[in-house]
Order: sequence, then structure tokens, then C-alpha cells
Amino acid sequence: MTDSIETEVQSSPTLISSGNGTLRDAFGDAILGLAGENPRVLILDGDVAGGTGAHKVRTSLPQQFIQCGIAEQNMIGVAAGLAEAGFLPFVCTFASFMLRGLDQIKLAVAQNSLPVTLVASHPGLDTGPDGASAQCLDDFAVFRAIPGMRVYSPGSPYEVHSIVASVTNLGHPTYMRTGRSNHLFRENLEVPFRLGQPRLLREGKDVTIAATGVQVTRCLAAAEILARSGIFASVFSVHSLKPLEHTEIFANASKTGLLLSSEDHSVIGGLGSALAEKYAQSGSGFRMLINGVEDTFGQSGESDELAEHYGISPNRIARLLTTSLRDKP
Repeated sequence: MTDSIETEVQSSPTLISSGNGTLRDAFGDAILGLAGENPRVLILDGDVAGGTGAHKVRTSLPQQFIQCGIAEQNMIGVAAGLAEAGFLPFVCTFASFMLRGLDQIKLAVAQNSLPVTLVASHPGLDTGPDGASAQCLDDFAVFRAIPGMRVYSPGSPYEVHSIVASVTNLGHPTYMRTGRSNHLFRENLEVPFRLGQPRLLREGKDVTIAATGVQVTRCLAAAEILARSGIFASVFSVHSLKPLEHTEIFANASKTGLLLSSEDHSVIGGLGSALAEKYAQSGSGFRMLINGVEDTFGQSGESDELAEHYGISPNRIARLLTTSLRDKP
């Protein structure tokens, strides 16, 4: 499966995805709808609106779109000031670029508990051909450690829309990933969305999988591979890493005996680490595995090729679980 092709827009120098199957496109639709309903919603852009989905607001509601240029630290400061004035700013840029404003995020936004929502496209290996310098594999670890920061990673367009519709009512600083690549998102709309609650998208008796972001789709695909060999997996979509509600996941894992976390992020500091922190305090008796990118930088390639290479593709996840279940003590 290839990433979406990006083309120049004649009226703007920024790039716009030609596909509609991405989390960033879902964000563009969601934020346009929210901004149309609430004039206090403002979108701040670091000159990458075509790559984040924010171009939809730029085109349709230009009075609610603020172009800050390639000056991320300044953009965060502007967002903090607007929030102090009663607005609801959404700061949009690539995940790696968002980290450039970390000092301002900590001191201007988080320390003052301001309702600024940081929306990062191009996270993890999902960034693809842009290579290691643009593949942000440490953002969960960074933002989870900031006091008061909420951290969300939707696993489907439905979850993107649901989170965007909810965050303006929270009054908290928030970080949310979207995604760059096209995926055939596997979604069960009959499973209700409640902000902060994991969603059980598939039930199985042999292993429990807790996935976030684009890994939700890959883990559902892995569950289908496993089912063909007689191994049946429960799959949870975990869109909230902080706060993390683990009760239902652990209850399911206690029945299956094995929990696997999966994320397009370093194995250090992300969903796996967050679940392991809960696990260490729970006294639970199941085994736990953390699936993610090992302690390394990425490289250029299509997102699904990179997922295979770094061990987070459906085939690699199915192989890992098959081996673990076969070799269990």
C-alpha cells in the first residue's frame, strides 16, 4: 500500500494530499466543521497547512486561520496568548517540527493549563519517504512527561472526528497525533466512542492486543492472519495514552494470558511504557510484550515497507505472537 501522492496547489506553495484515506484529511474535515460552529476556534499553521489538513480552514474560513510561518516557538507563544484571551487555538504542524516549540509548550501552555490543542501530522514511520529527520518516534515519550498534558492518538477517521469534537470542552493542554499515509482503516462504528476509554474492536480468547494510531488497522489485520492459524486475538484501539484507562484491557488480558501493545513509536516512553507502568502496580499475572520501533532512528521508505522492516507490520506482529504463544512457559 503506497502513501498518498502530493501535488502542488496553484494558489499556494504548500502541498496537499491527493487522497482522502488519511488521518490528517479526517482532521481537516473535523476542524473545519468545528470552526464553522464556533468562532472562538482558531487554526495556527507553521506553513504546512497542505500537509496537516488545516488548508481546509484556510480555504473556507480564512478569518479563523493564522499563518505563523516556519517559526514554531513563536507559533506556540501566539497560541498561548490567544488562549489567555478566550480563544480555542489548534496549533498544526508536523510532529518533528512541533518539538521545536517544546520550551514554549512547557512554560507558556502547560504550566498555565491553557486550552491549546497541538495537532501533529507526519508522526513515526508513517511519515515514510521523508526519512529519519522527519520521522518523530519520541513524541509520546516527550508529551506524556509534561504535567497536565493530555495525549491522544486516534486509530481511525471516526476517532479523529470524535476527539476533535470533544477537546474544546476539556480546558486542558492537549497533544494529538494524526497521520500521513493512506490506510484502509478497519472500523466498527457499532463500538461507541467515549473520550479516554479504549474501544474493543475485536474479541478473541488467546491474546489481547492494545494498539494506537495507525497500528490499530495493522493489528486488526494481524488478528485476521492469526485467526487463519487458529489463534484468536482481542484488539483494543487505545486513543488516549494520557490519561490511560487500562482496566478493561487488563481484564481481557487476564483471561487470555498475554497482552501485546503496538505503536508506531519507540518502544521507550509510549503506549507500551504507559501500560507497563500500570502493569507494575496492578499485580496482574498475565505476560506482556511491547511492540514498537526499537531504540533506533528510521530511514526513507514507504510507510508499510518501513513497518515491515522495523517489526510493526501485520505479518511481523502475527509472527511475534505466534512465536510467543508457542514458546510460553
